[in-house]
Formats: sequence, structure tokens, C-alpha cells
Amino acid sequence: MAEVERIIGTPDMPEAAGAGPEGARDRAAARPAAPSADAGPEQDATRADEGSTRADDDSTRAGAPQAAAASADDASGAAVADRPRGRRRIAVLFSVAAFAYVLDLVSKIVVVARLEHHAPVRLVGDWLQLEAIRNAGAAFSFGEAYTVIFTVIAAAVIVVIARLARKLYSVPWAIALGLLLGGALGNLTDRIFRAPGVFKGAVVDFISPKHFAVFNLADSAIVCGGILIVLLSFRGLDPDGTVHKD
Repeated sequence: MAEVERIIGTPDMPEAAGAGPEGARDRAAARPAAPSADAGPEQDATRADEGSTRADDDSTRAGAPQAAAASADDASGAAVADRPRGRRRIAVLFSVAAFAYVLDLVSKIVVVARLEHHAPVRLVGDWLQLEAIRNAGAAFSFGEAYTVIFTVIAAAVIVVIARLARKLYSVPWAIALGLLLGGALGNLTDRIFRAPGVFKGAVVDFISPKHFAVFNLADSAIVCGGILIVLLSFRGLDPDGTVHKD
């Protein structure tokens, strides 16, 4: 019987096929290979690198809006730094203008009351004297036929100075514009309120140097303000306080 079984062979049984060493090897090959202990740290390191890369990408995307906001803040800060510092000098401008205007107005009142229709008063011999006259023209008795035009020009100068005061940060410019404003207001007051009529009034002049035109304190303020503006422009100083070099 044993010989017959040896010749015919034992029938193929699933249990028998898997019971032997070969079956064990087949089952082991069929199962997915488990990660070995040696490869574990390398795989963990790879996964950690991938995770850190993703984290860096996420942080980069998240930080982009913050970087844009920071750059915007830097740009606004630079713009603020470029602006002139300090307060606007409007108070200086109007203080100088008020002083020049009041001084001119008081001097004209005194001259009309004390000198008009009187002989000139000599201060320095024939070189400088006080003589009250009525001037229908511009400063220093020029252009007496254009009283209305000079009145309009004086009013326009006042409007321009008032608009320029909004960006005024320079003290020298405030003084210069204040002198212009006070002088223009002084002569404009004469042209509006003095004879022969509104916008045609004659300006009171009384300072009479030898070999020169007769003028008043308002004319002097206008000339001094104009000279100061020329000097400031020559030095490159702007009304907003910035300095430029051509």
C-alpha cells in the first residue's frame, strides 16, 4: 500500500499544500512586505522633509499678504518721511501781514491828518522828506491811468497768497508772503474806500527820497517781500519747506 501511494502520489489538498515549507514560503511571498526596521528612520525622515516643505509653502502663502501689507506700510512711511515736518506757518504769515497792514494804515491816517495840505517835512535835508500826495497808479506813482487794473491785480495777489498758505511750512516764505499780503491789503483799502470812488481810490503816499518816486509803507512791504521771495527761490527753498537744487 505504501508502494502504491508512492507511485500514484498523494492527492493535492489545500491544507497539505500549505502545510509544507514551500507553502509557507508562498504565503510569505503573497503577503505584502512589511517595512523593515532599518528602513523606518529613512522613511520617517522623508515624510518629515515632505511635511516641512508643505509647511514652508503654506507659511509662504500665508506670509504673502503680510509682506504686501508691510511693503505698503513702508511705502506710506516713506511718503510721510518725505513730507515737510512741523506745523504750517499760517500764523506767521497772517501775523506779519497784520503788522504791515496796521502800520501802513496808521501811518496814512497820521499823514492825512497832519501833512496833507501842509509843507513837506524834511528828515535828512533835501535827501529824504515827508510829503503827502494822492497816487491813483501803482507803487511809486507808476501807471496812474490804470487804477482799476491795479485794484484787480491786488485782489488777485491776496487770493493767491491765501491759497498758497495751505502748503506753507517755511518761516522765511511766511514772512515774505506776509509782507506781500499786508502791503497789498494796505493799498487795496485805499483804492476801495478813498476818493474819488470805489476801486478808483487814490493811494496815500508820503515818503519822498530825492530823485525818486514818492511811496508809502505798503509799497515798502511789497518790495521787501518780493526781494525776499527772489532770494528764497535763488537758494532753492520752496514754500513747503523743501530744498531743491537745479
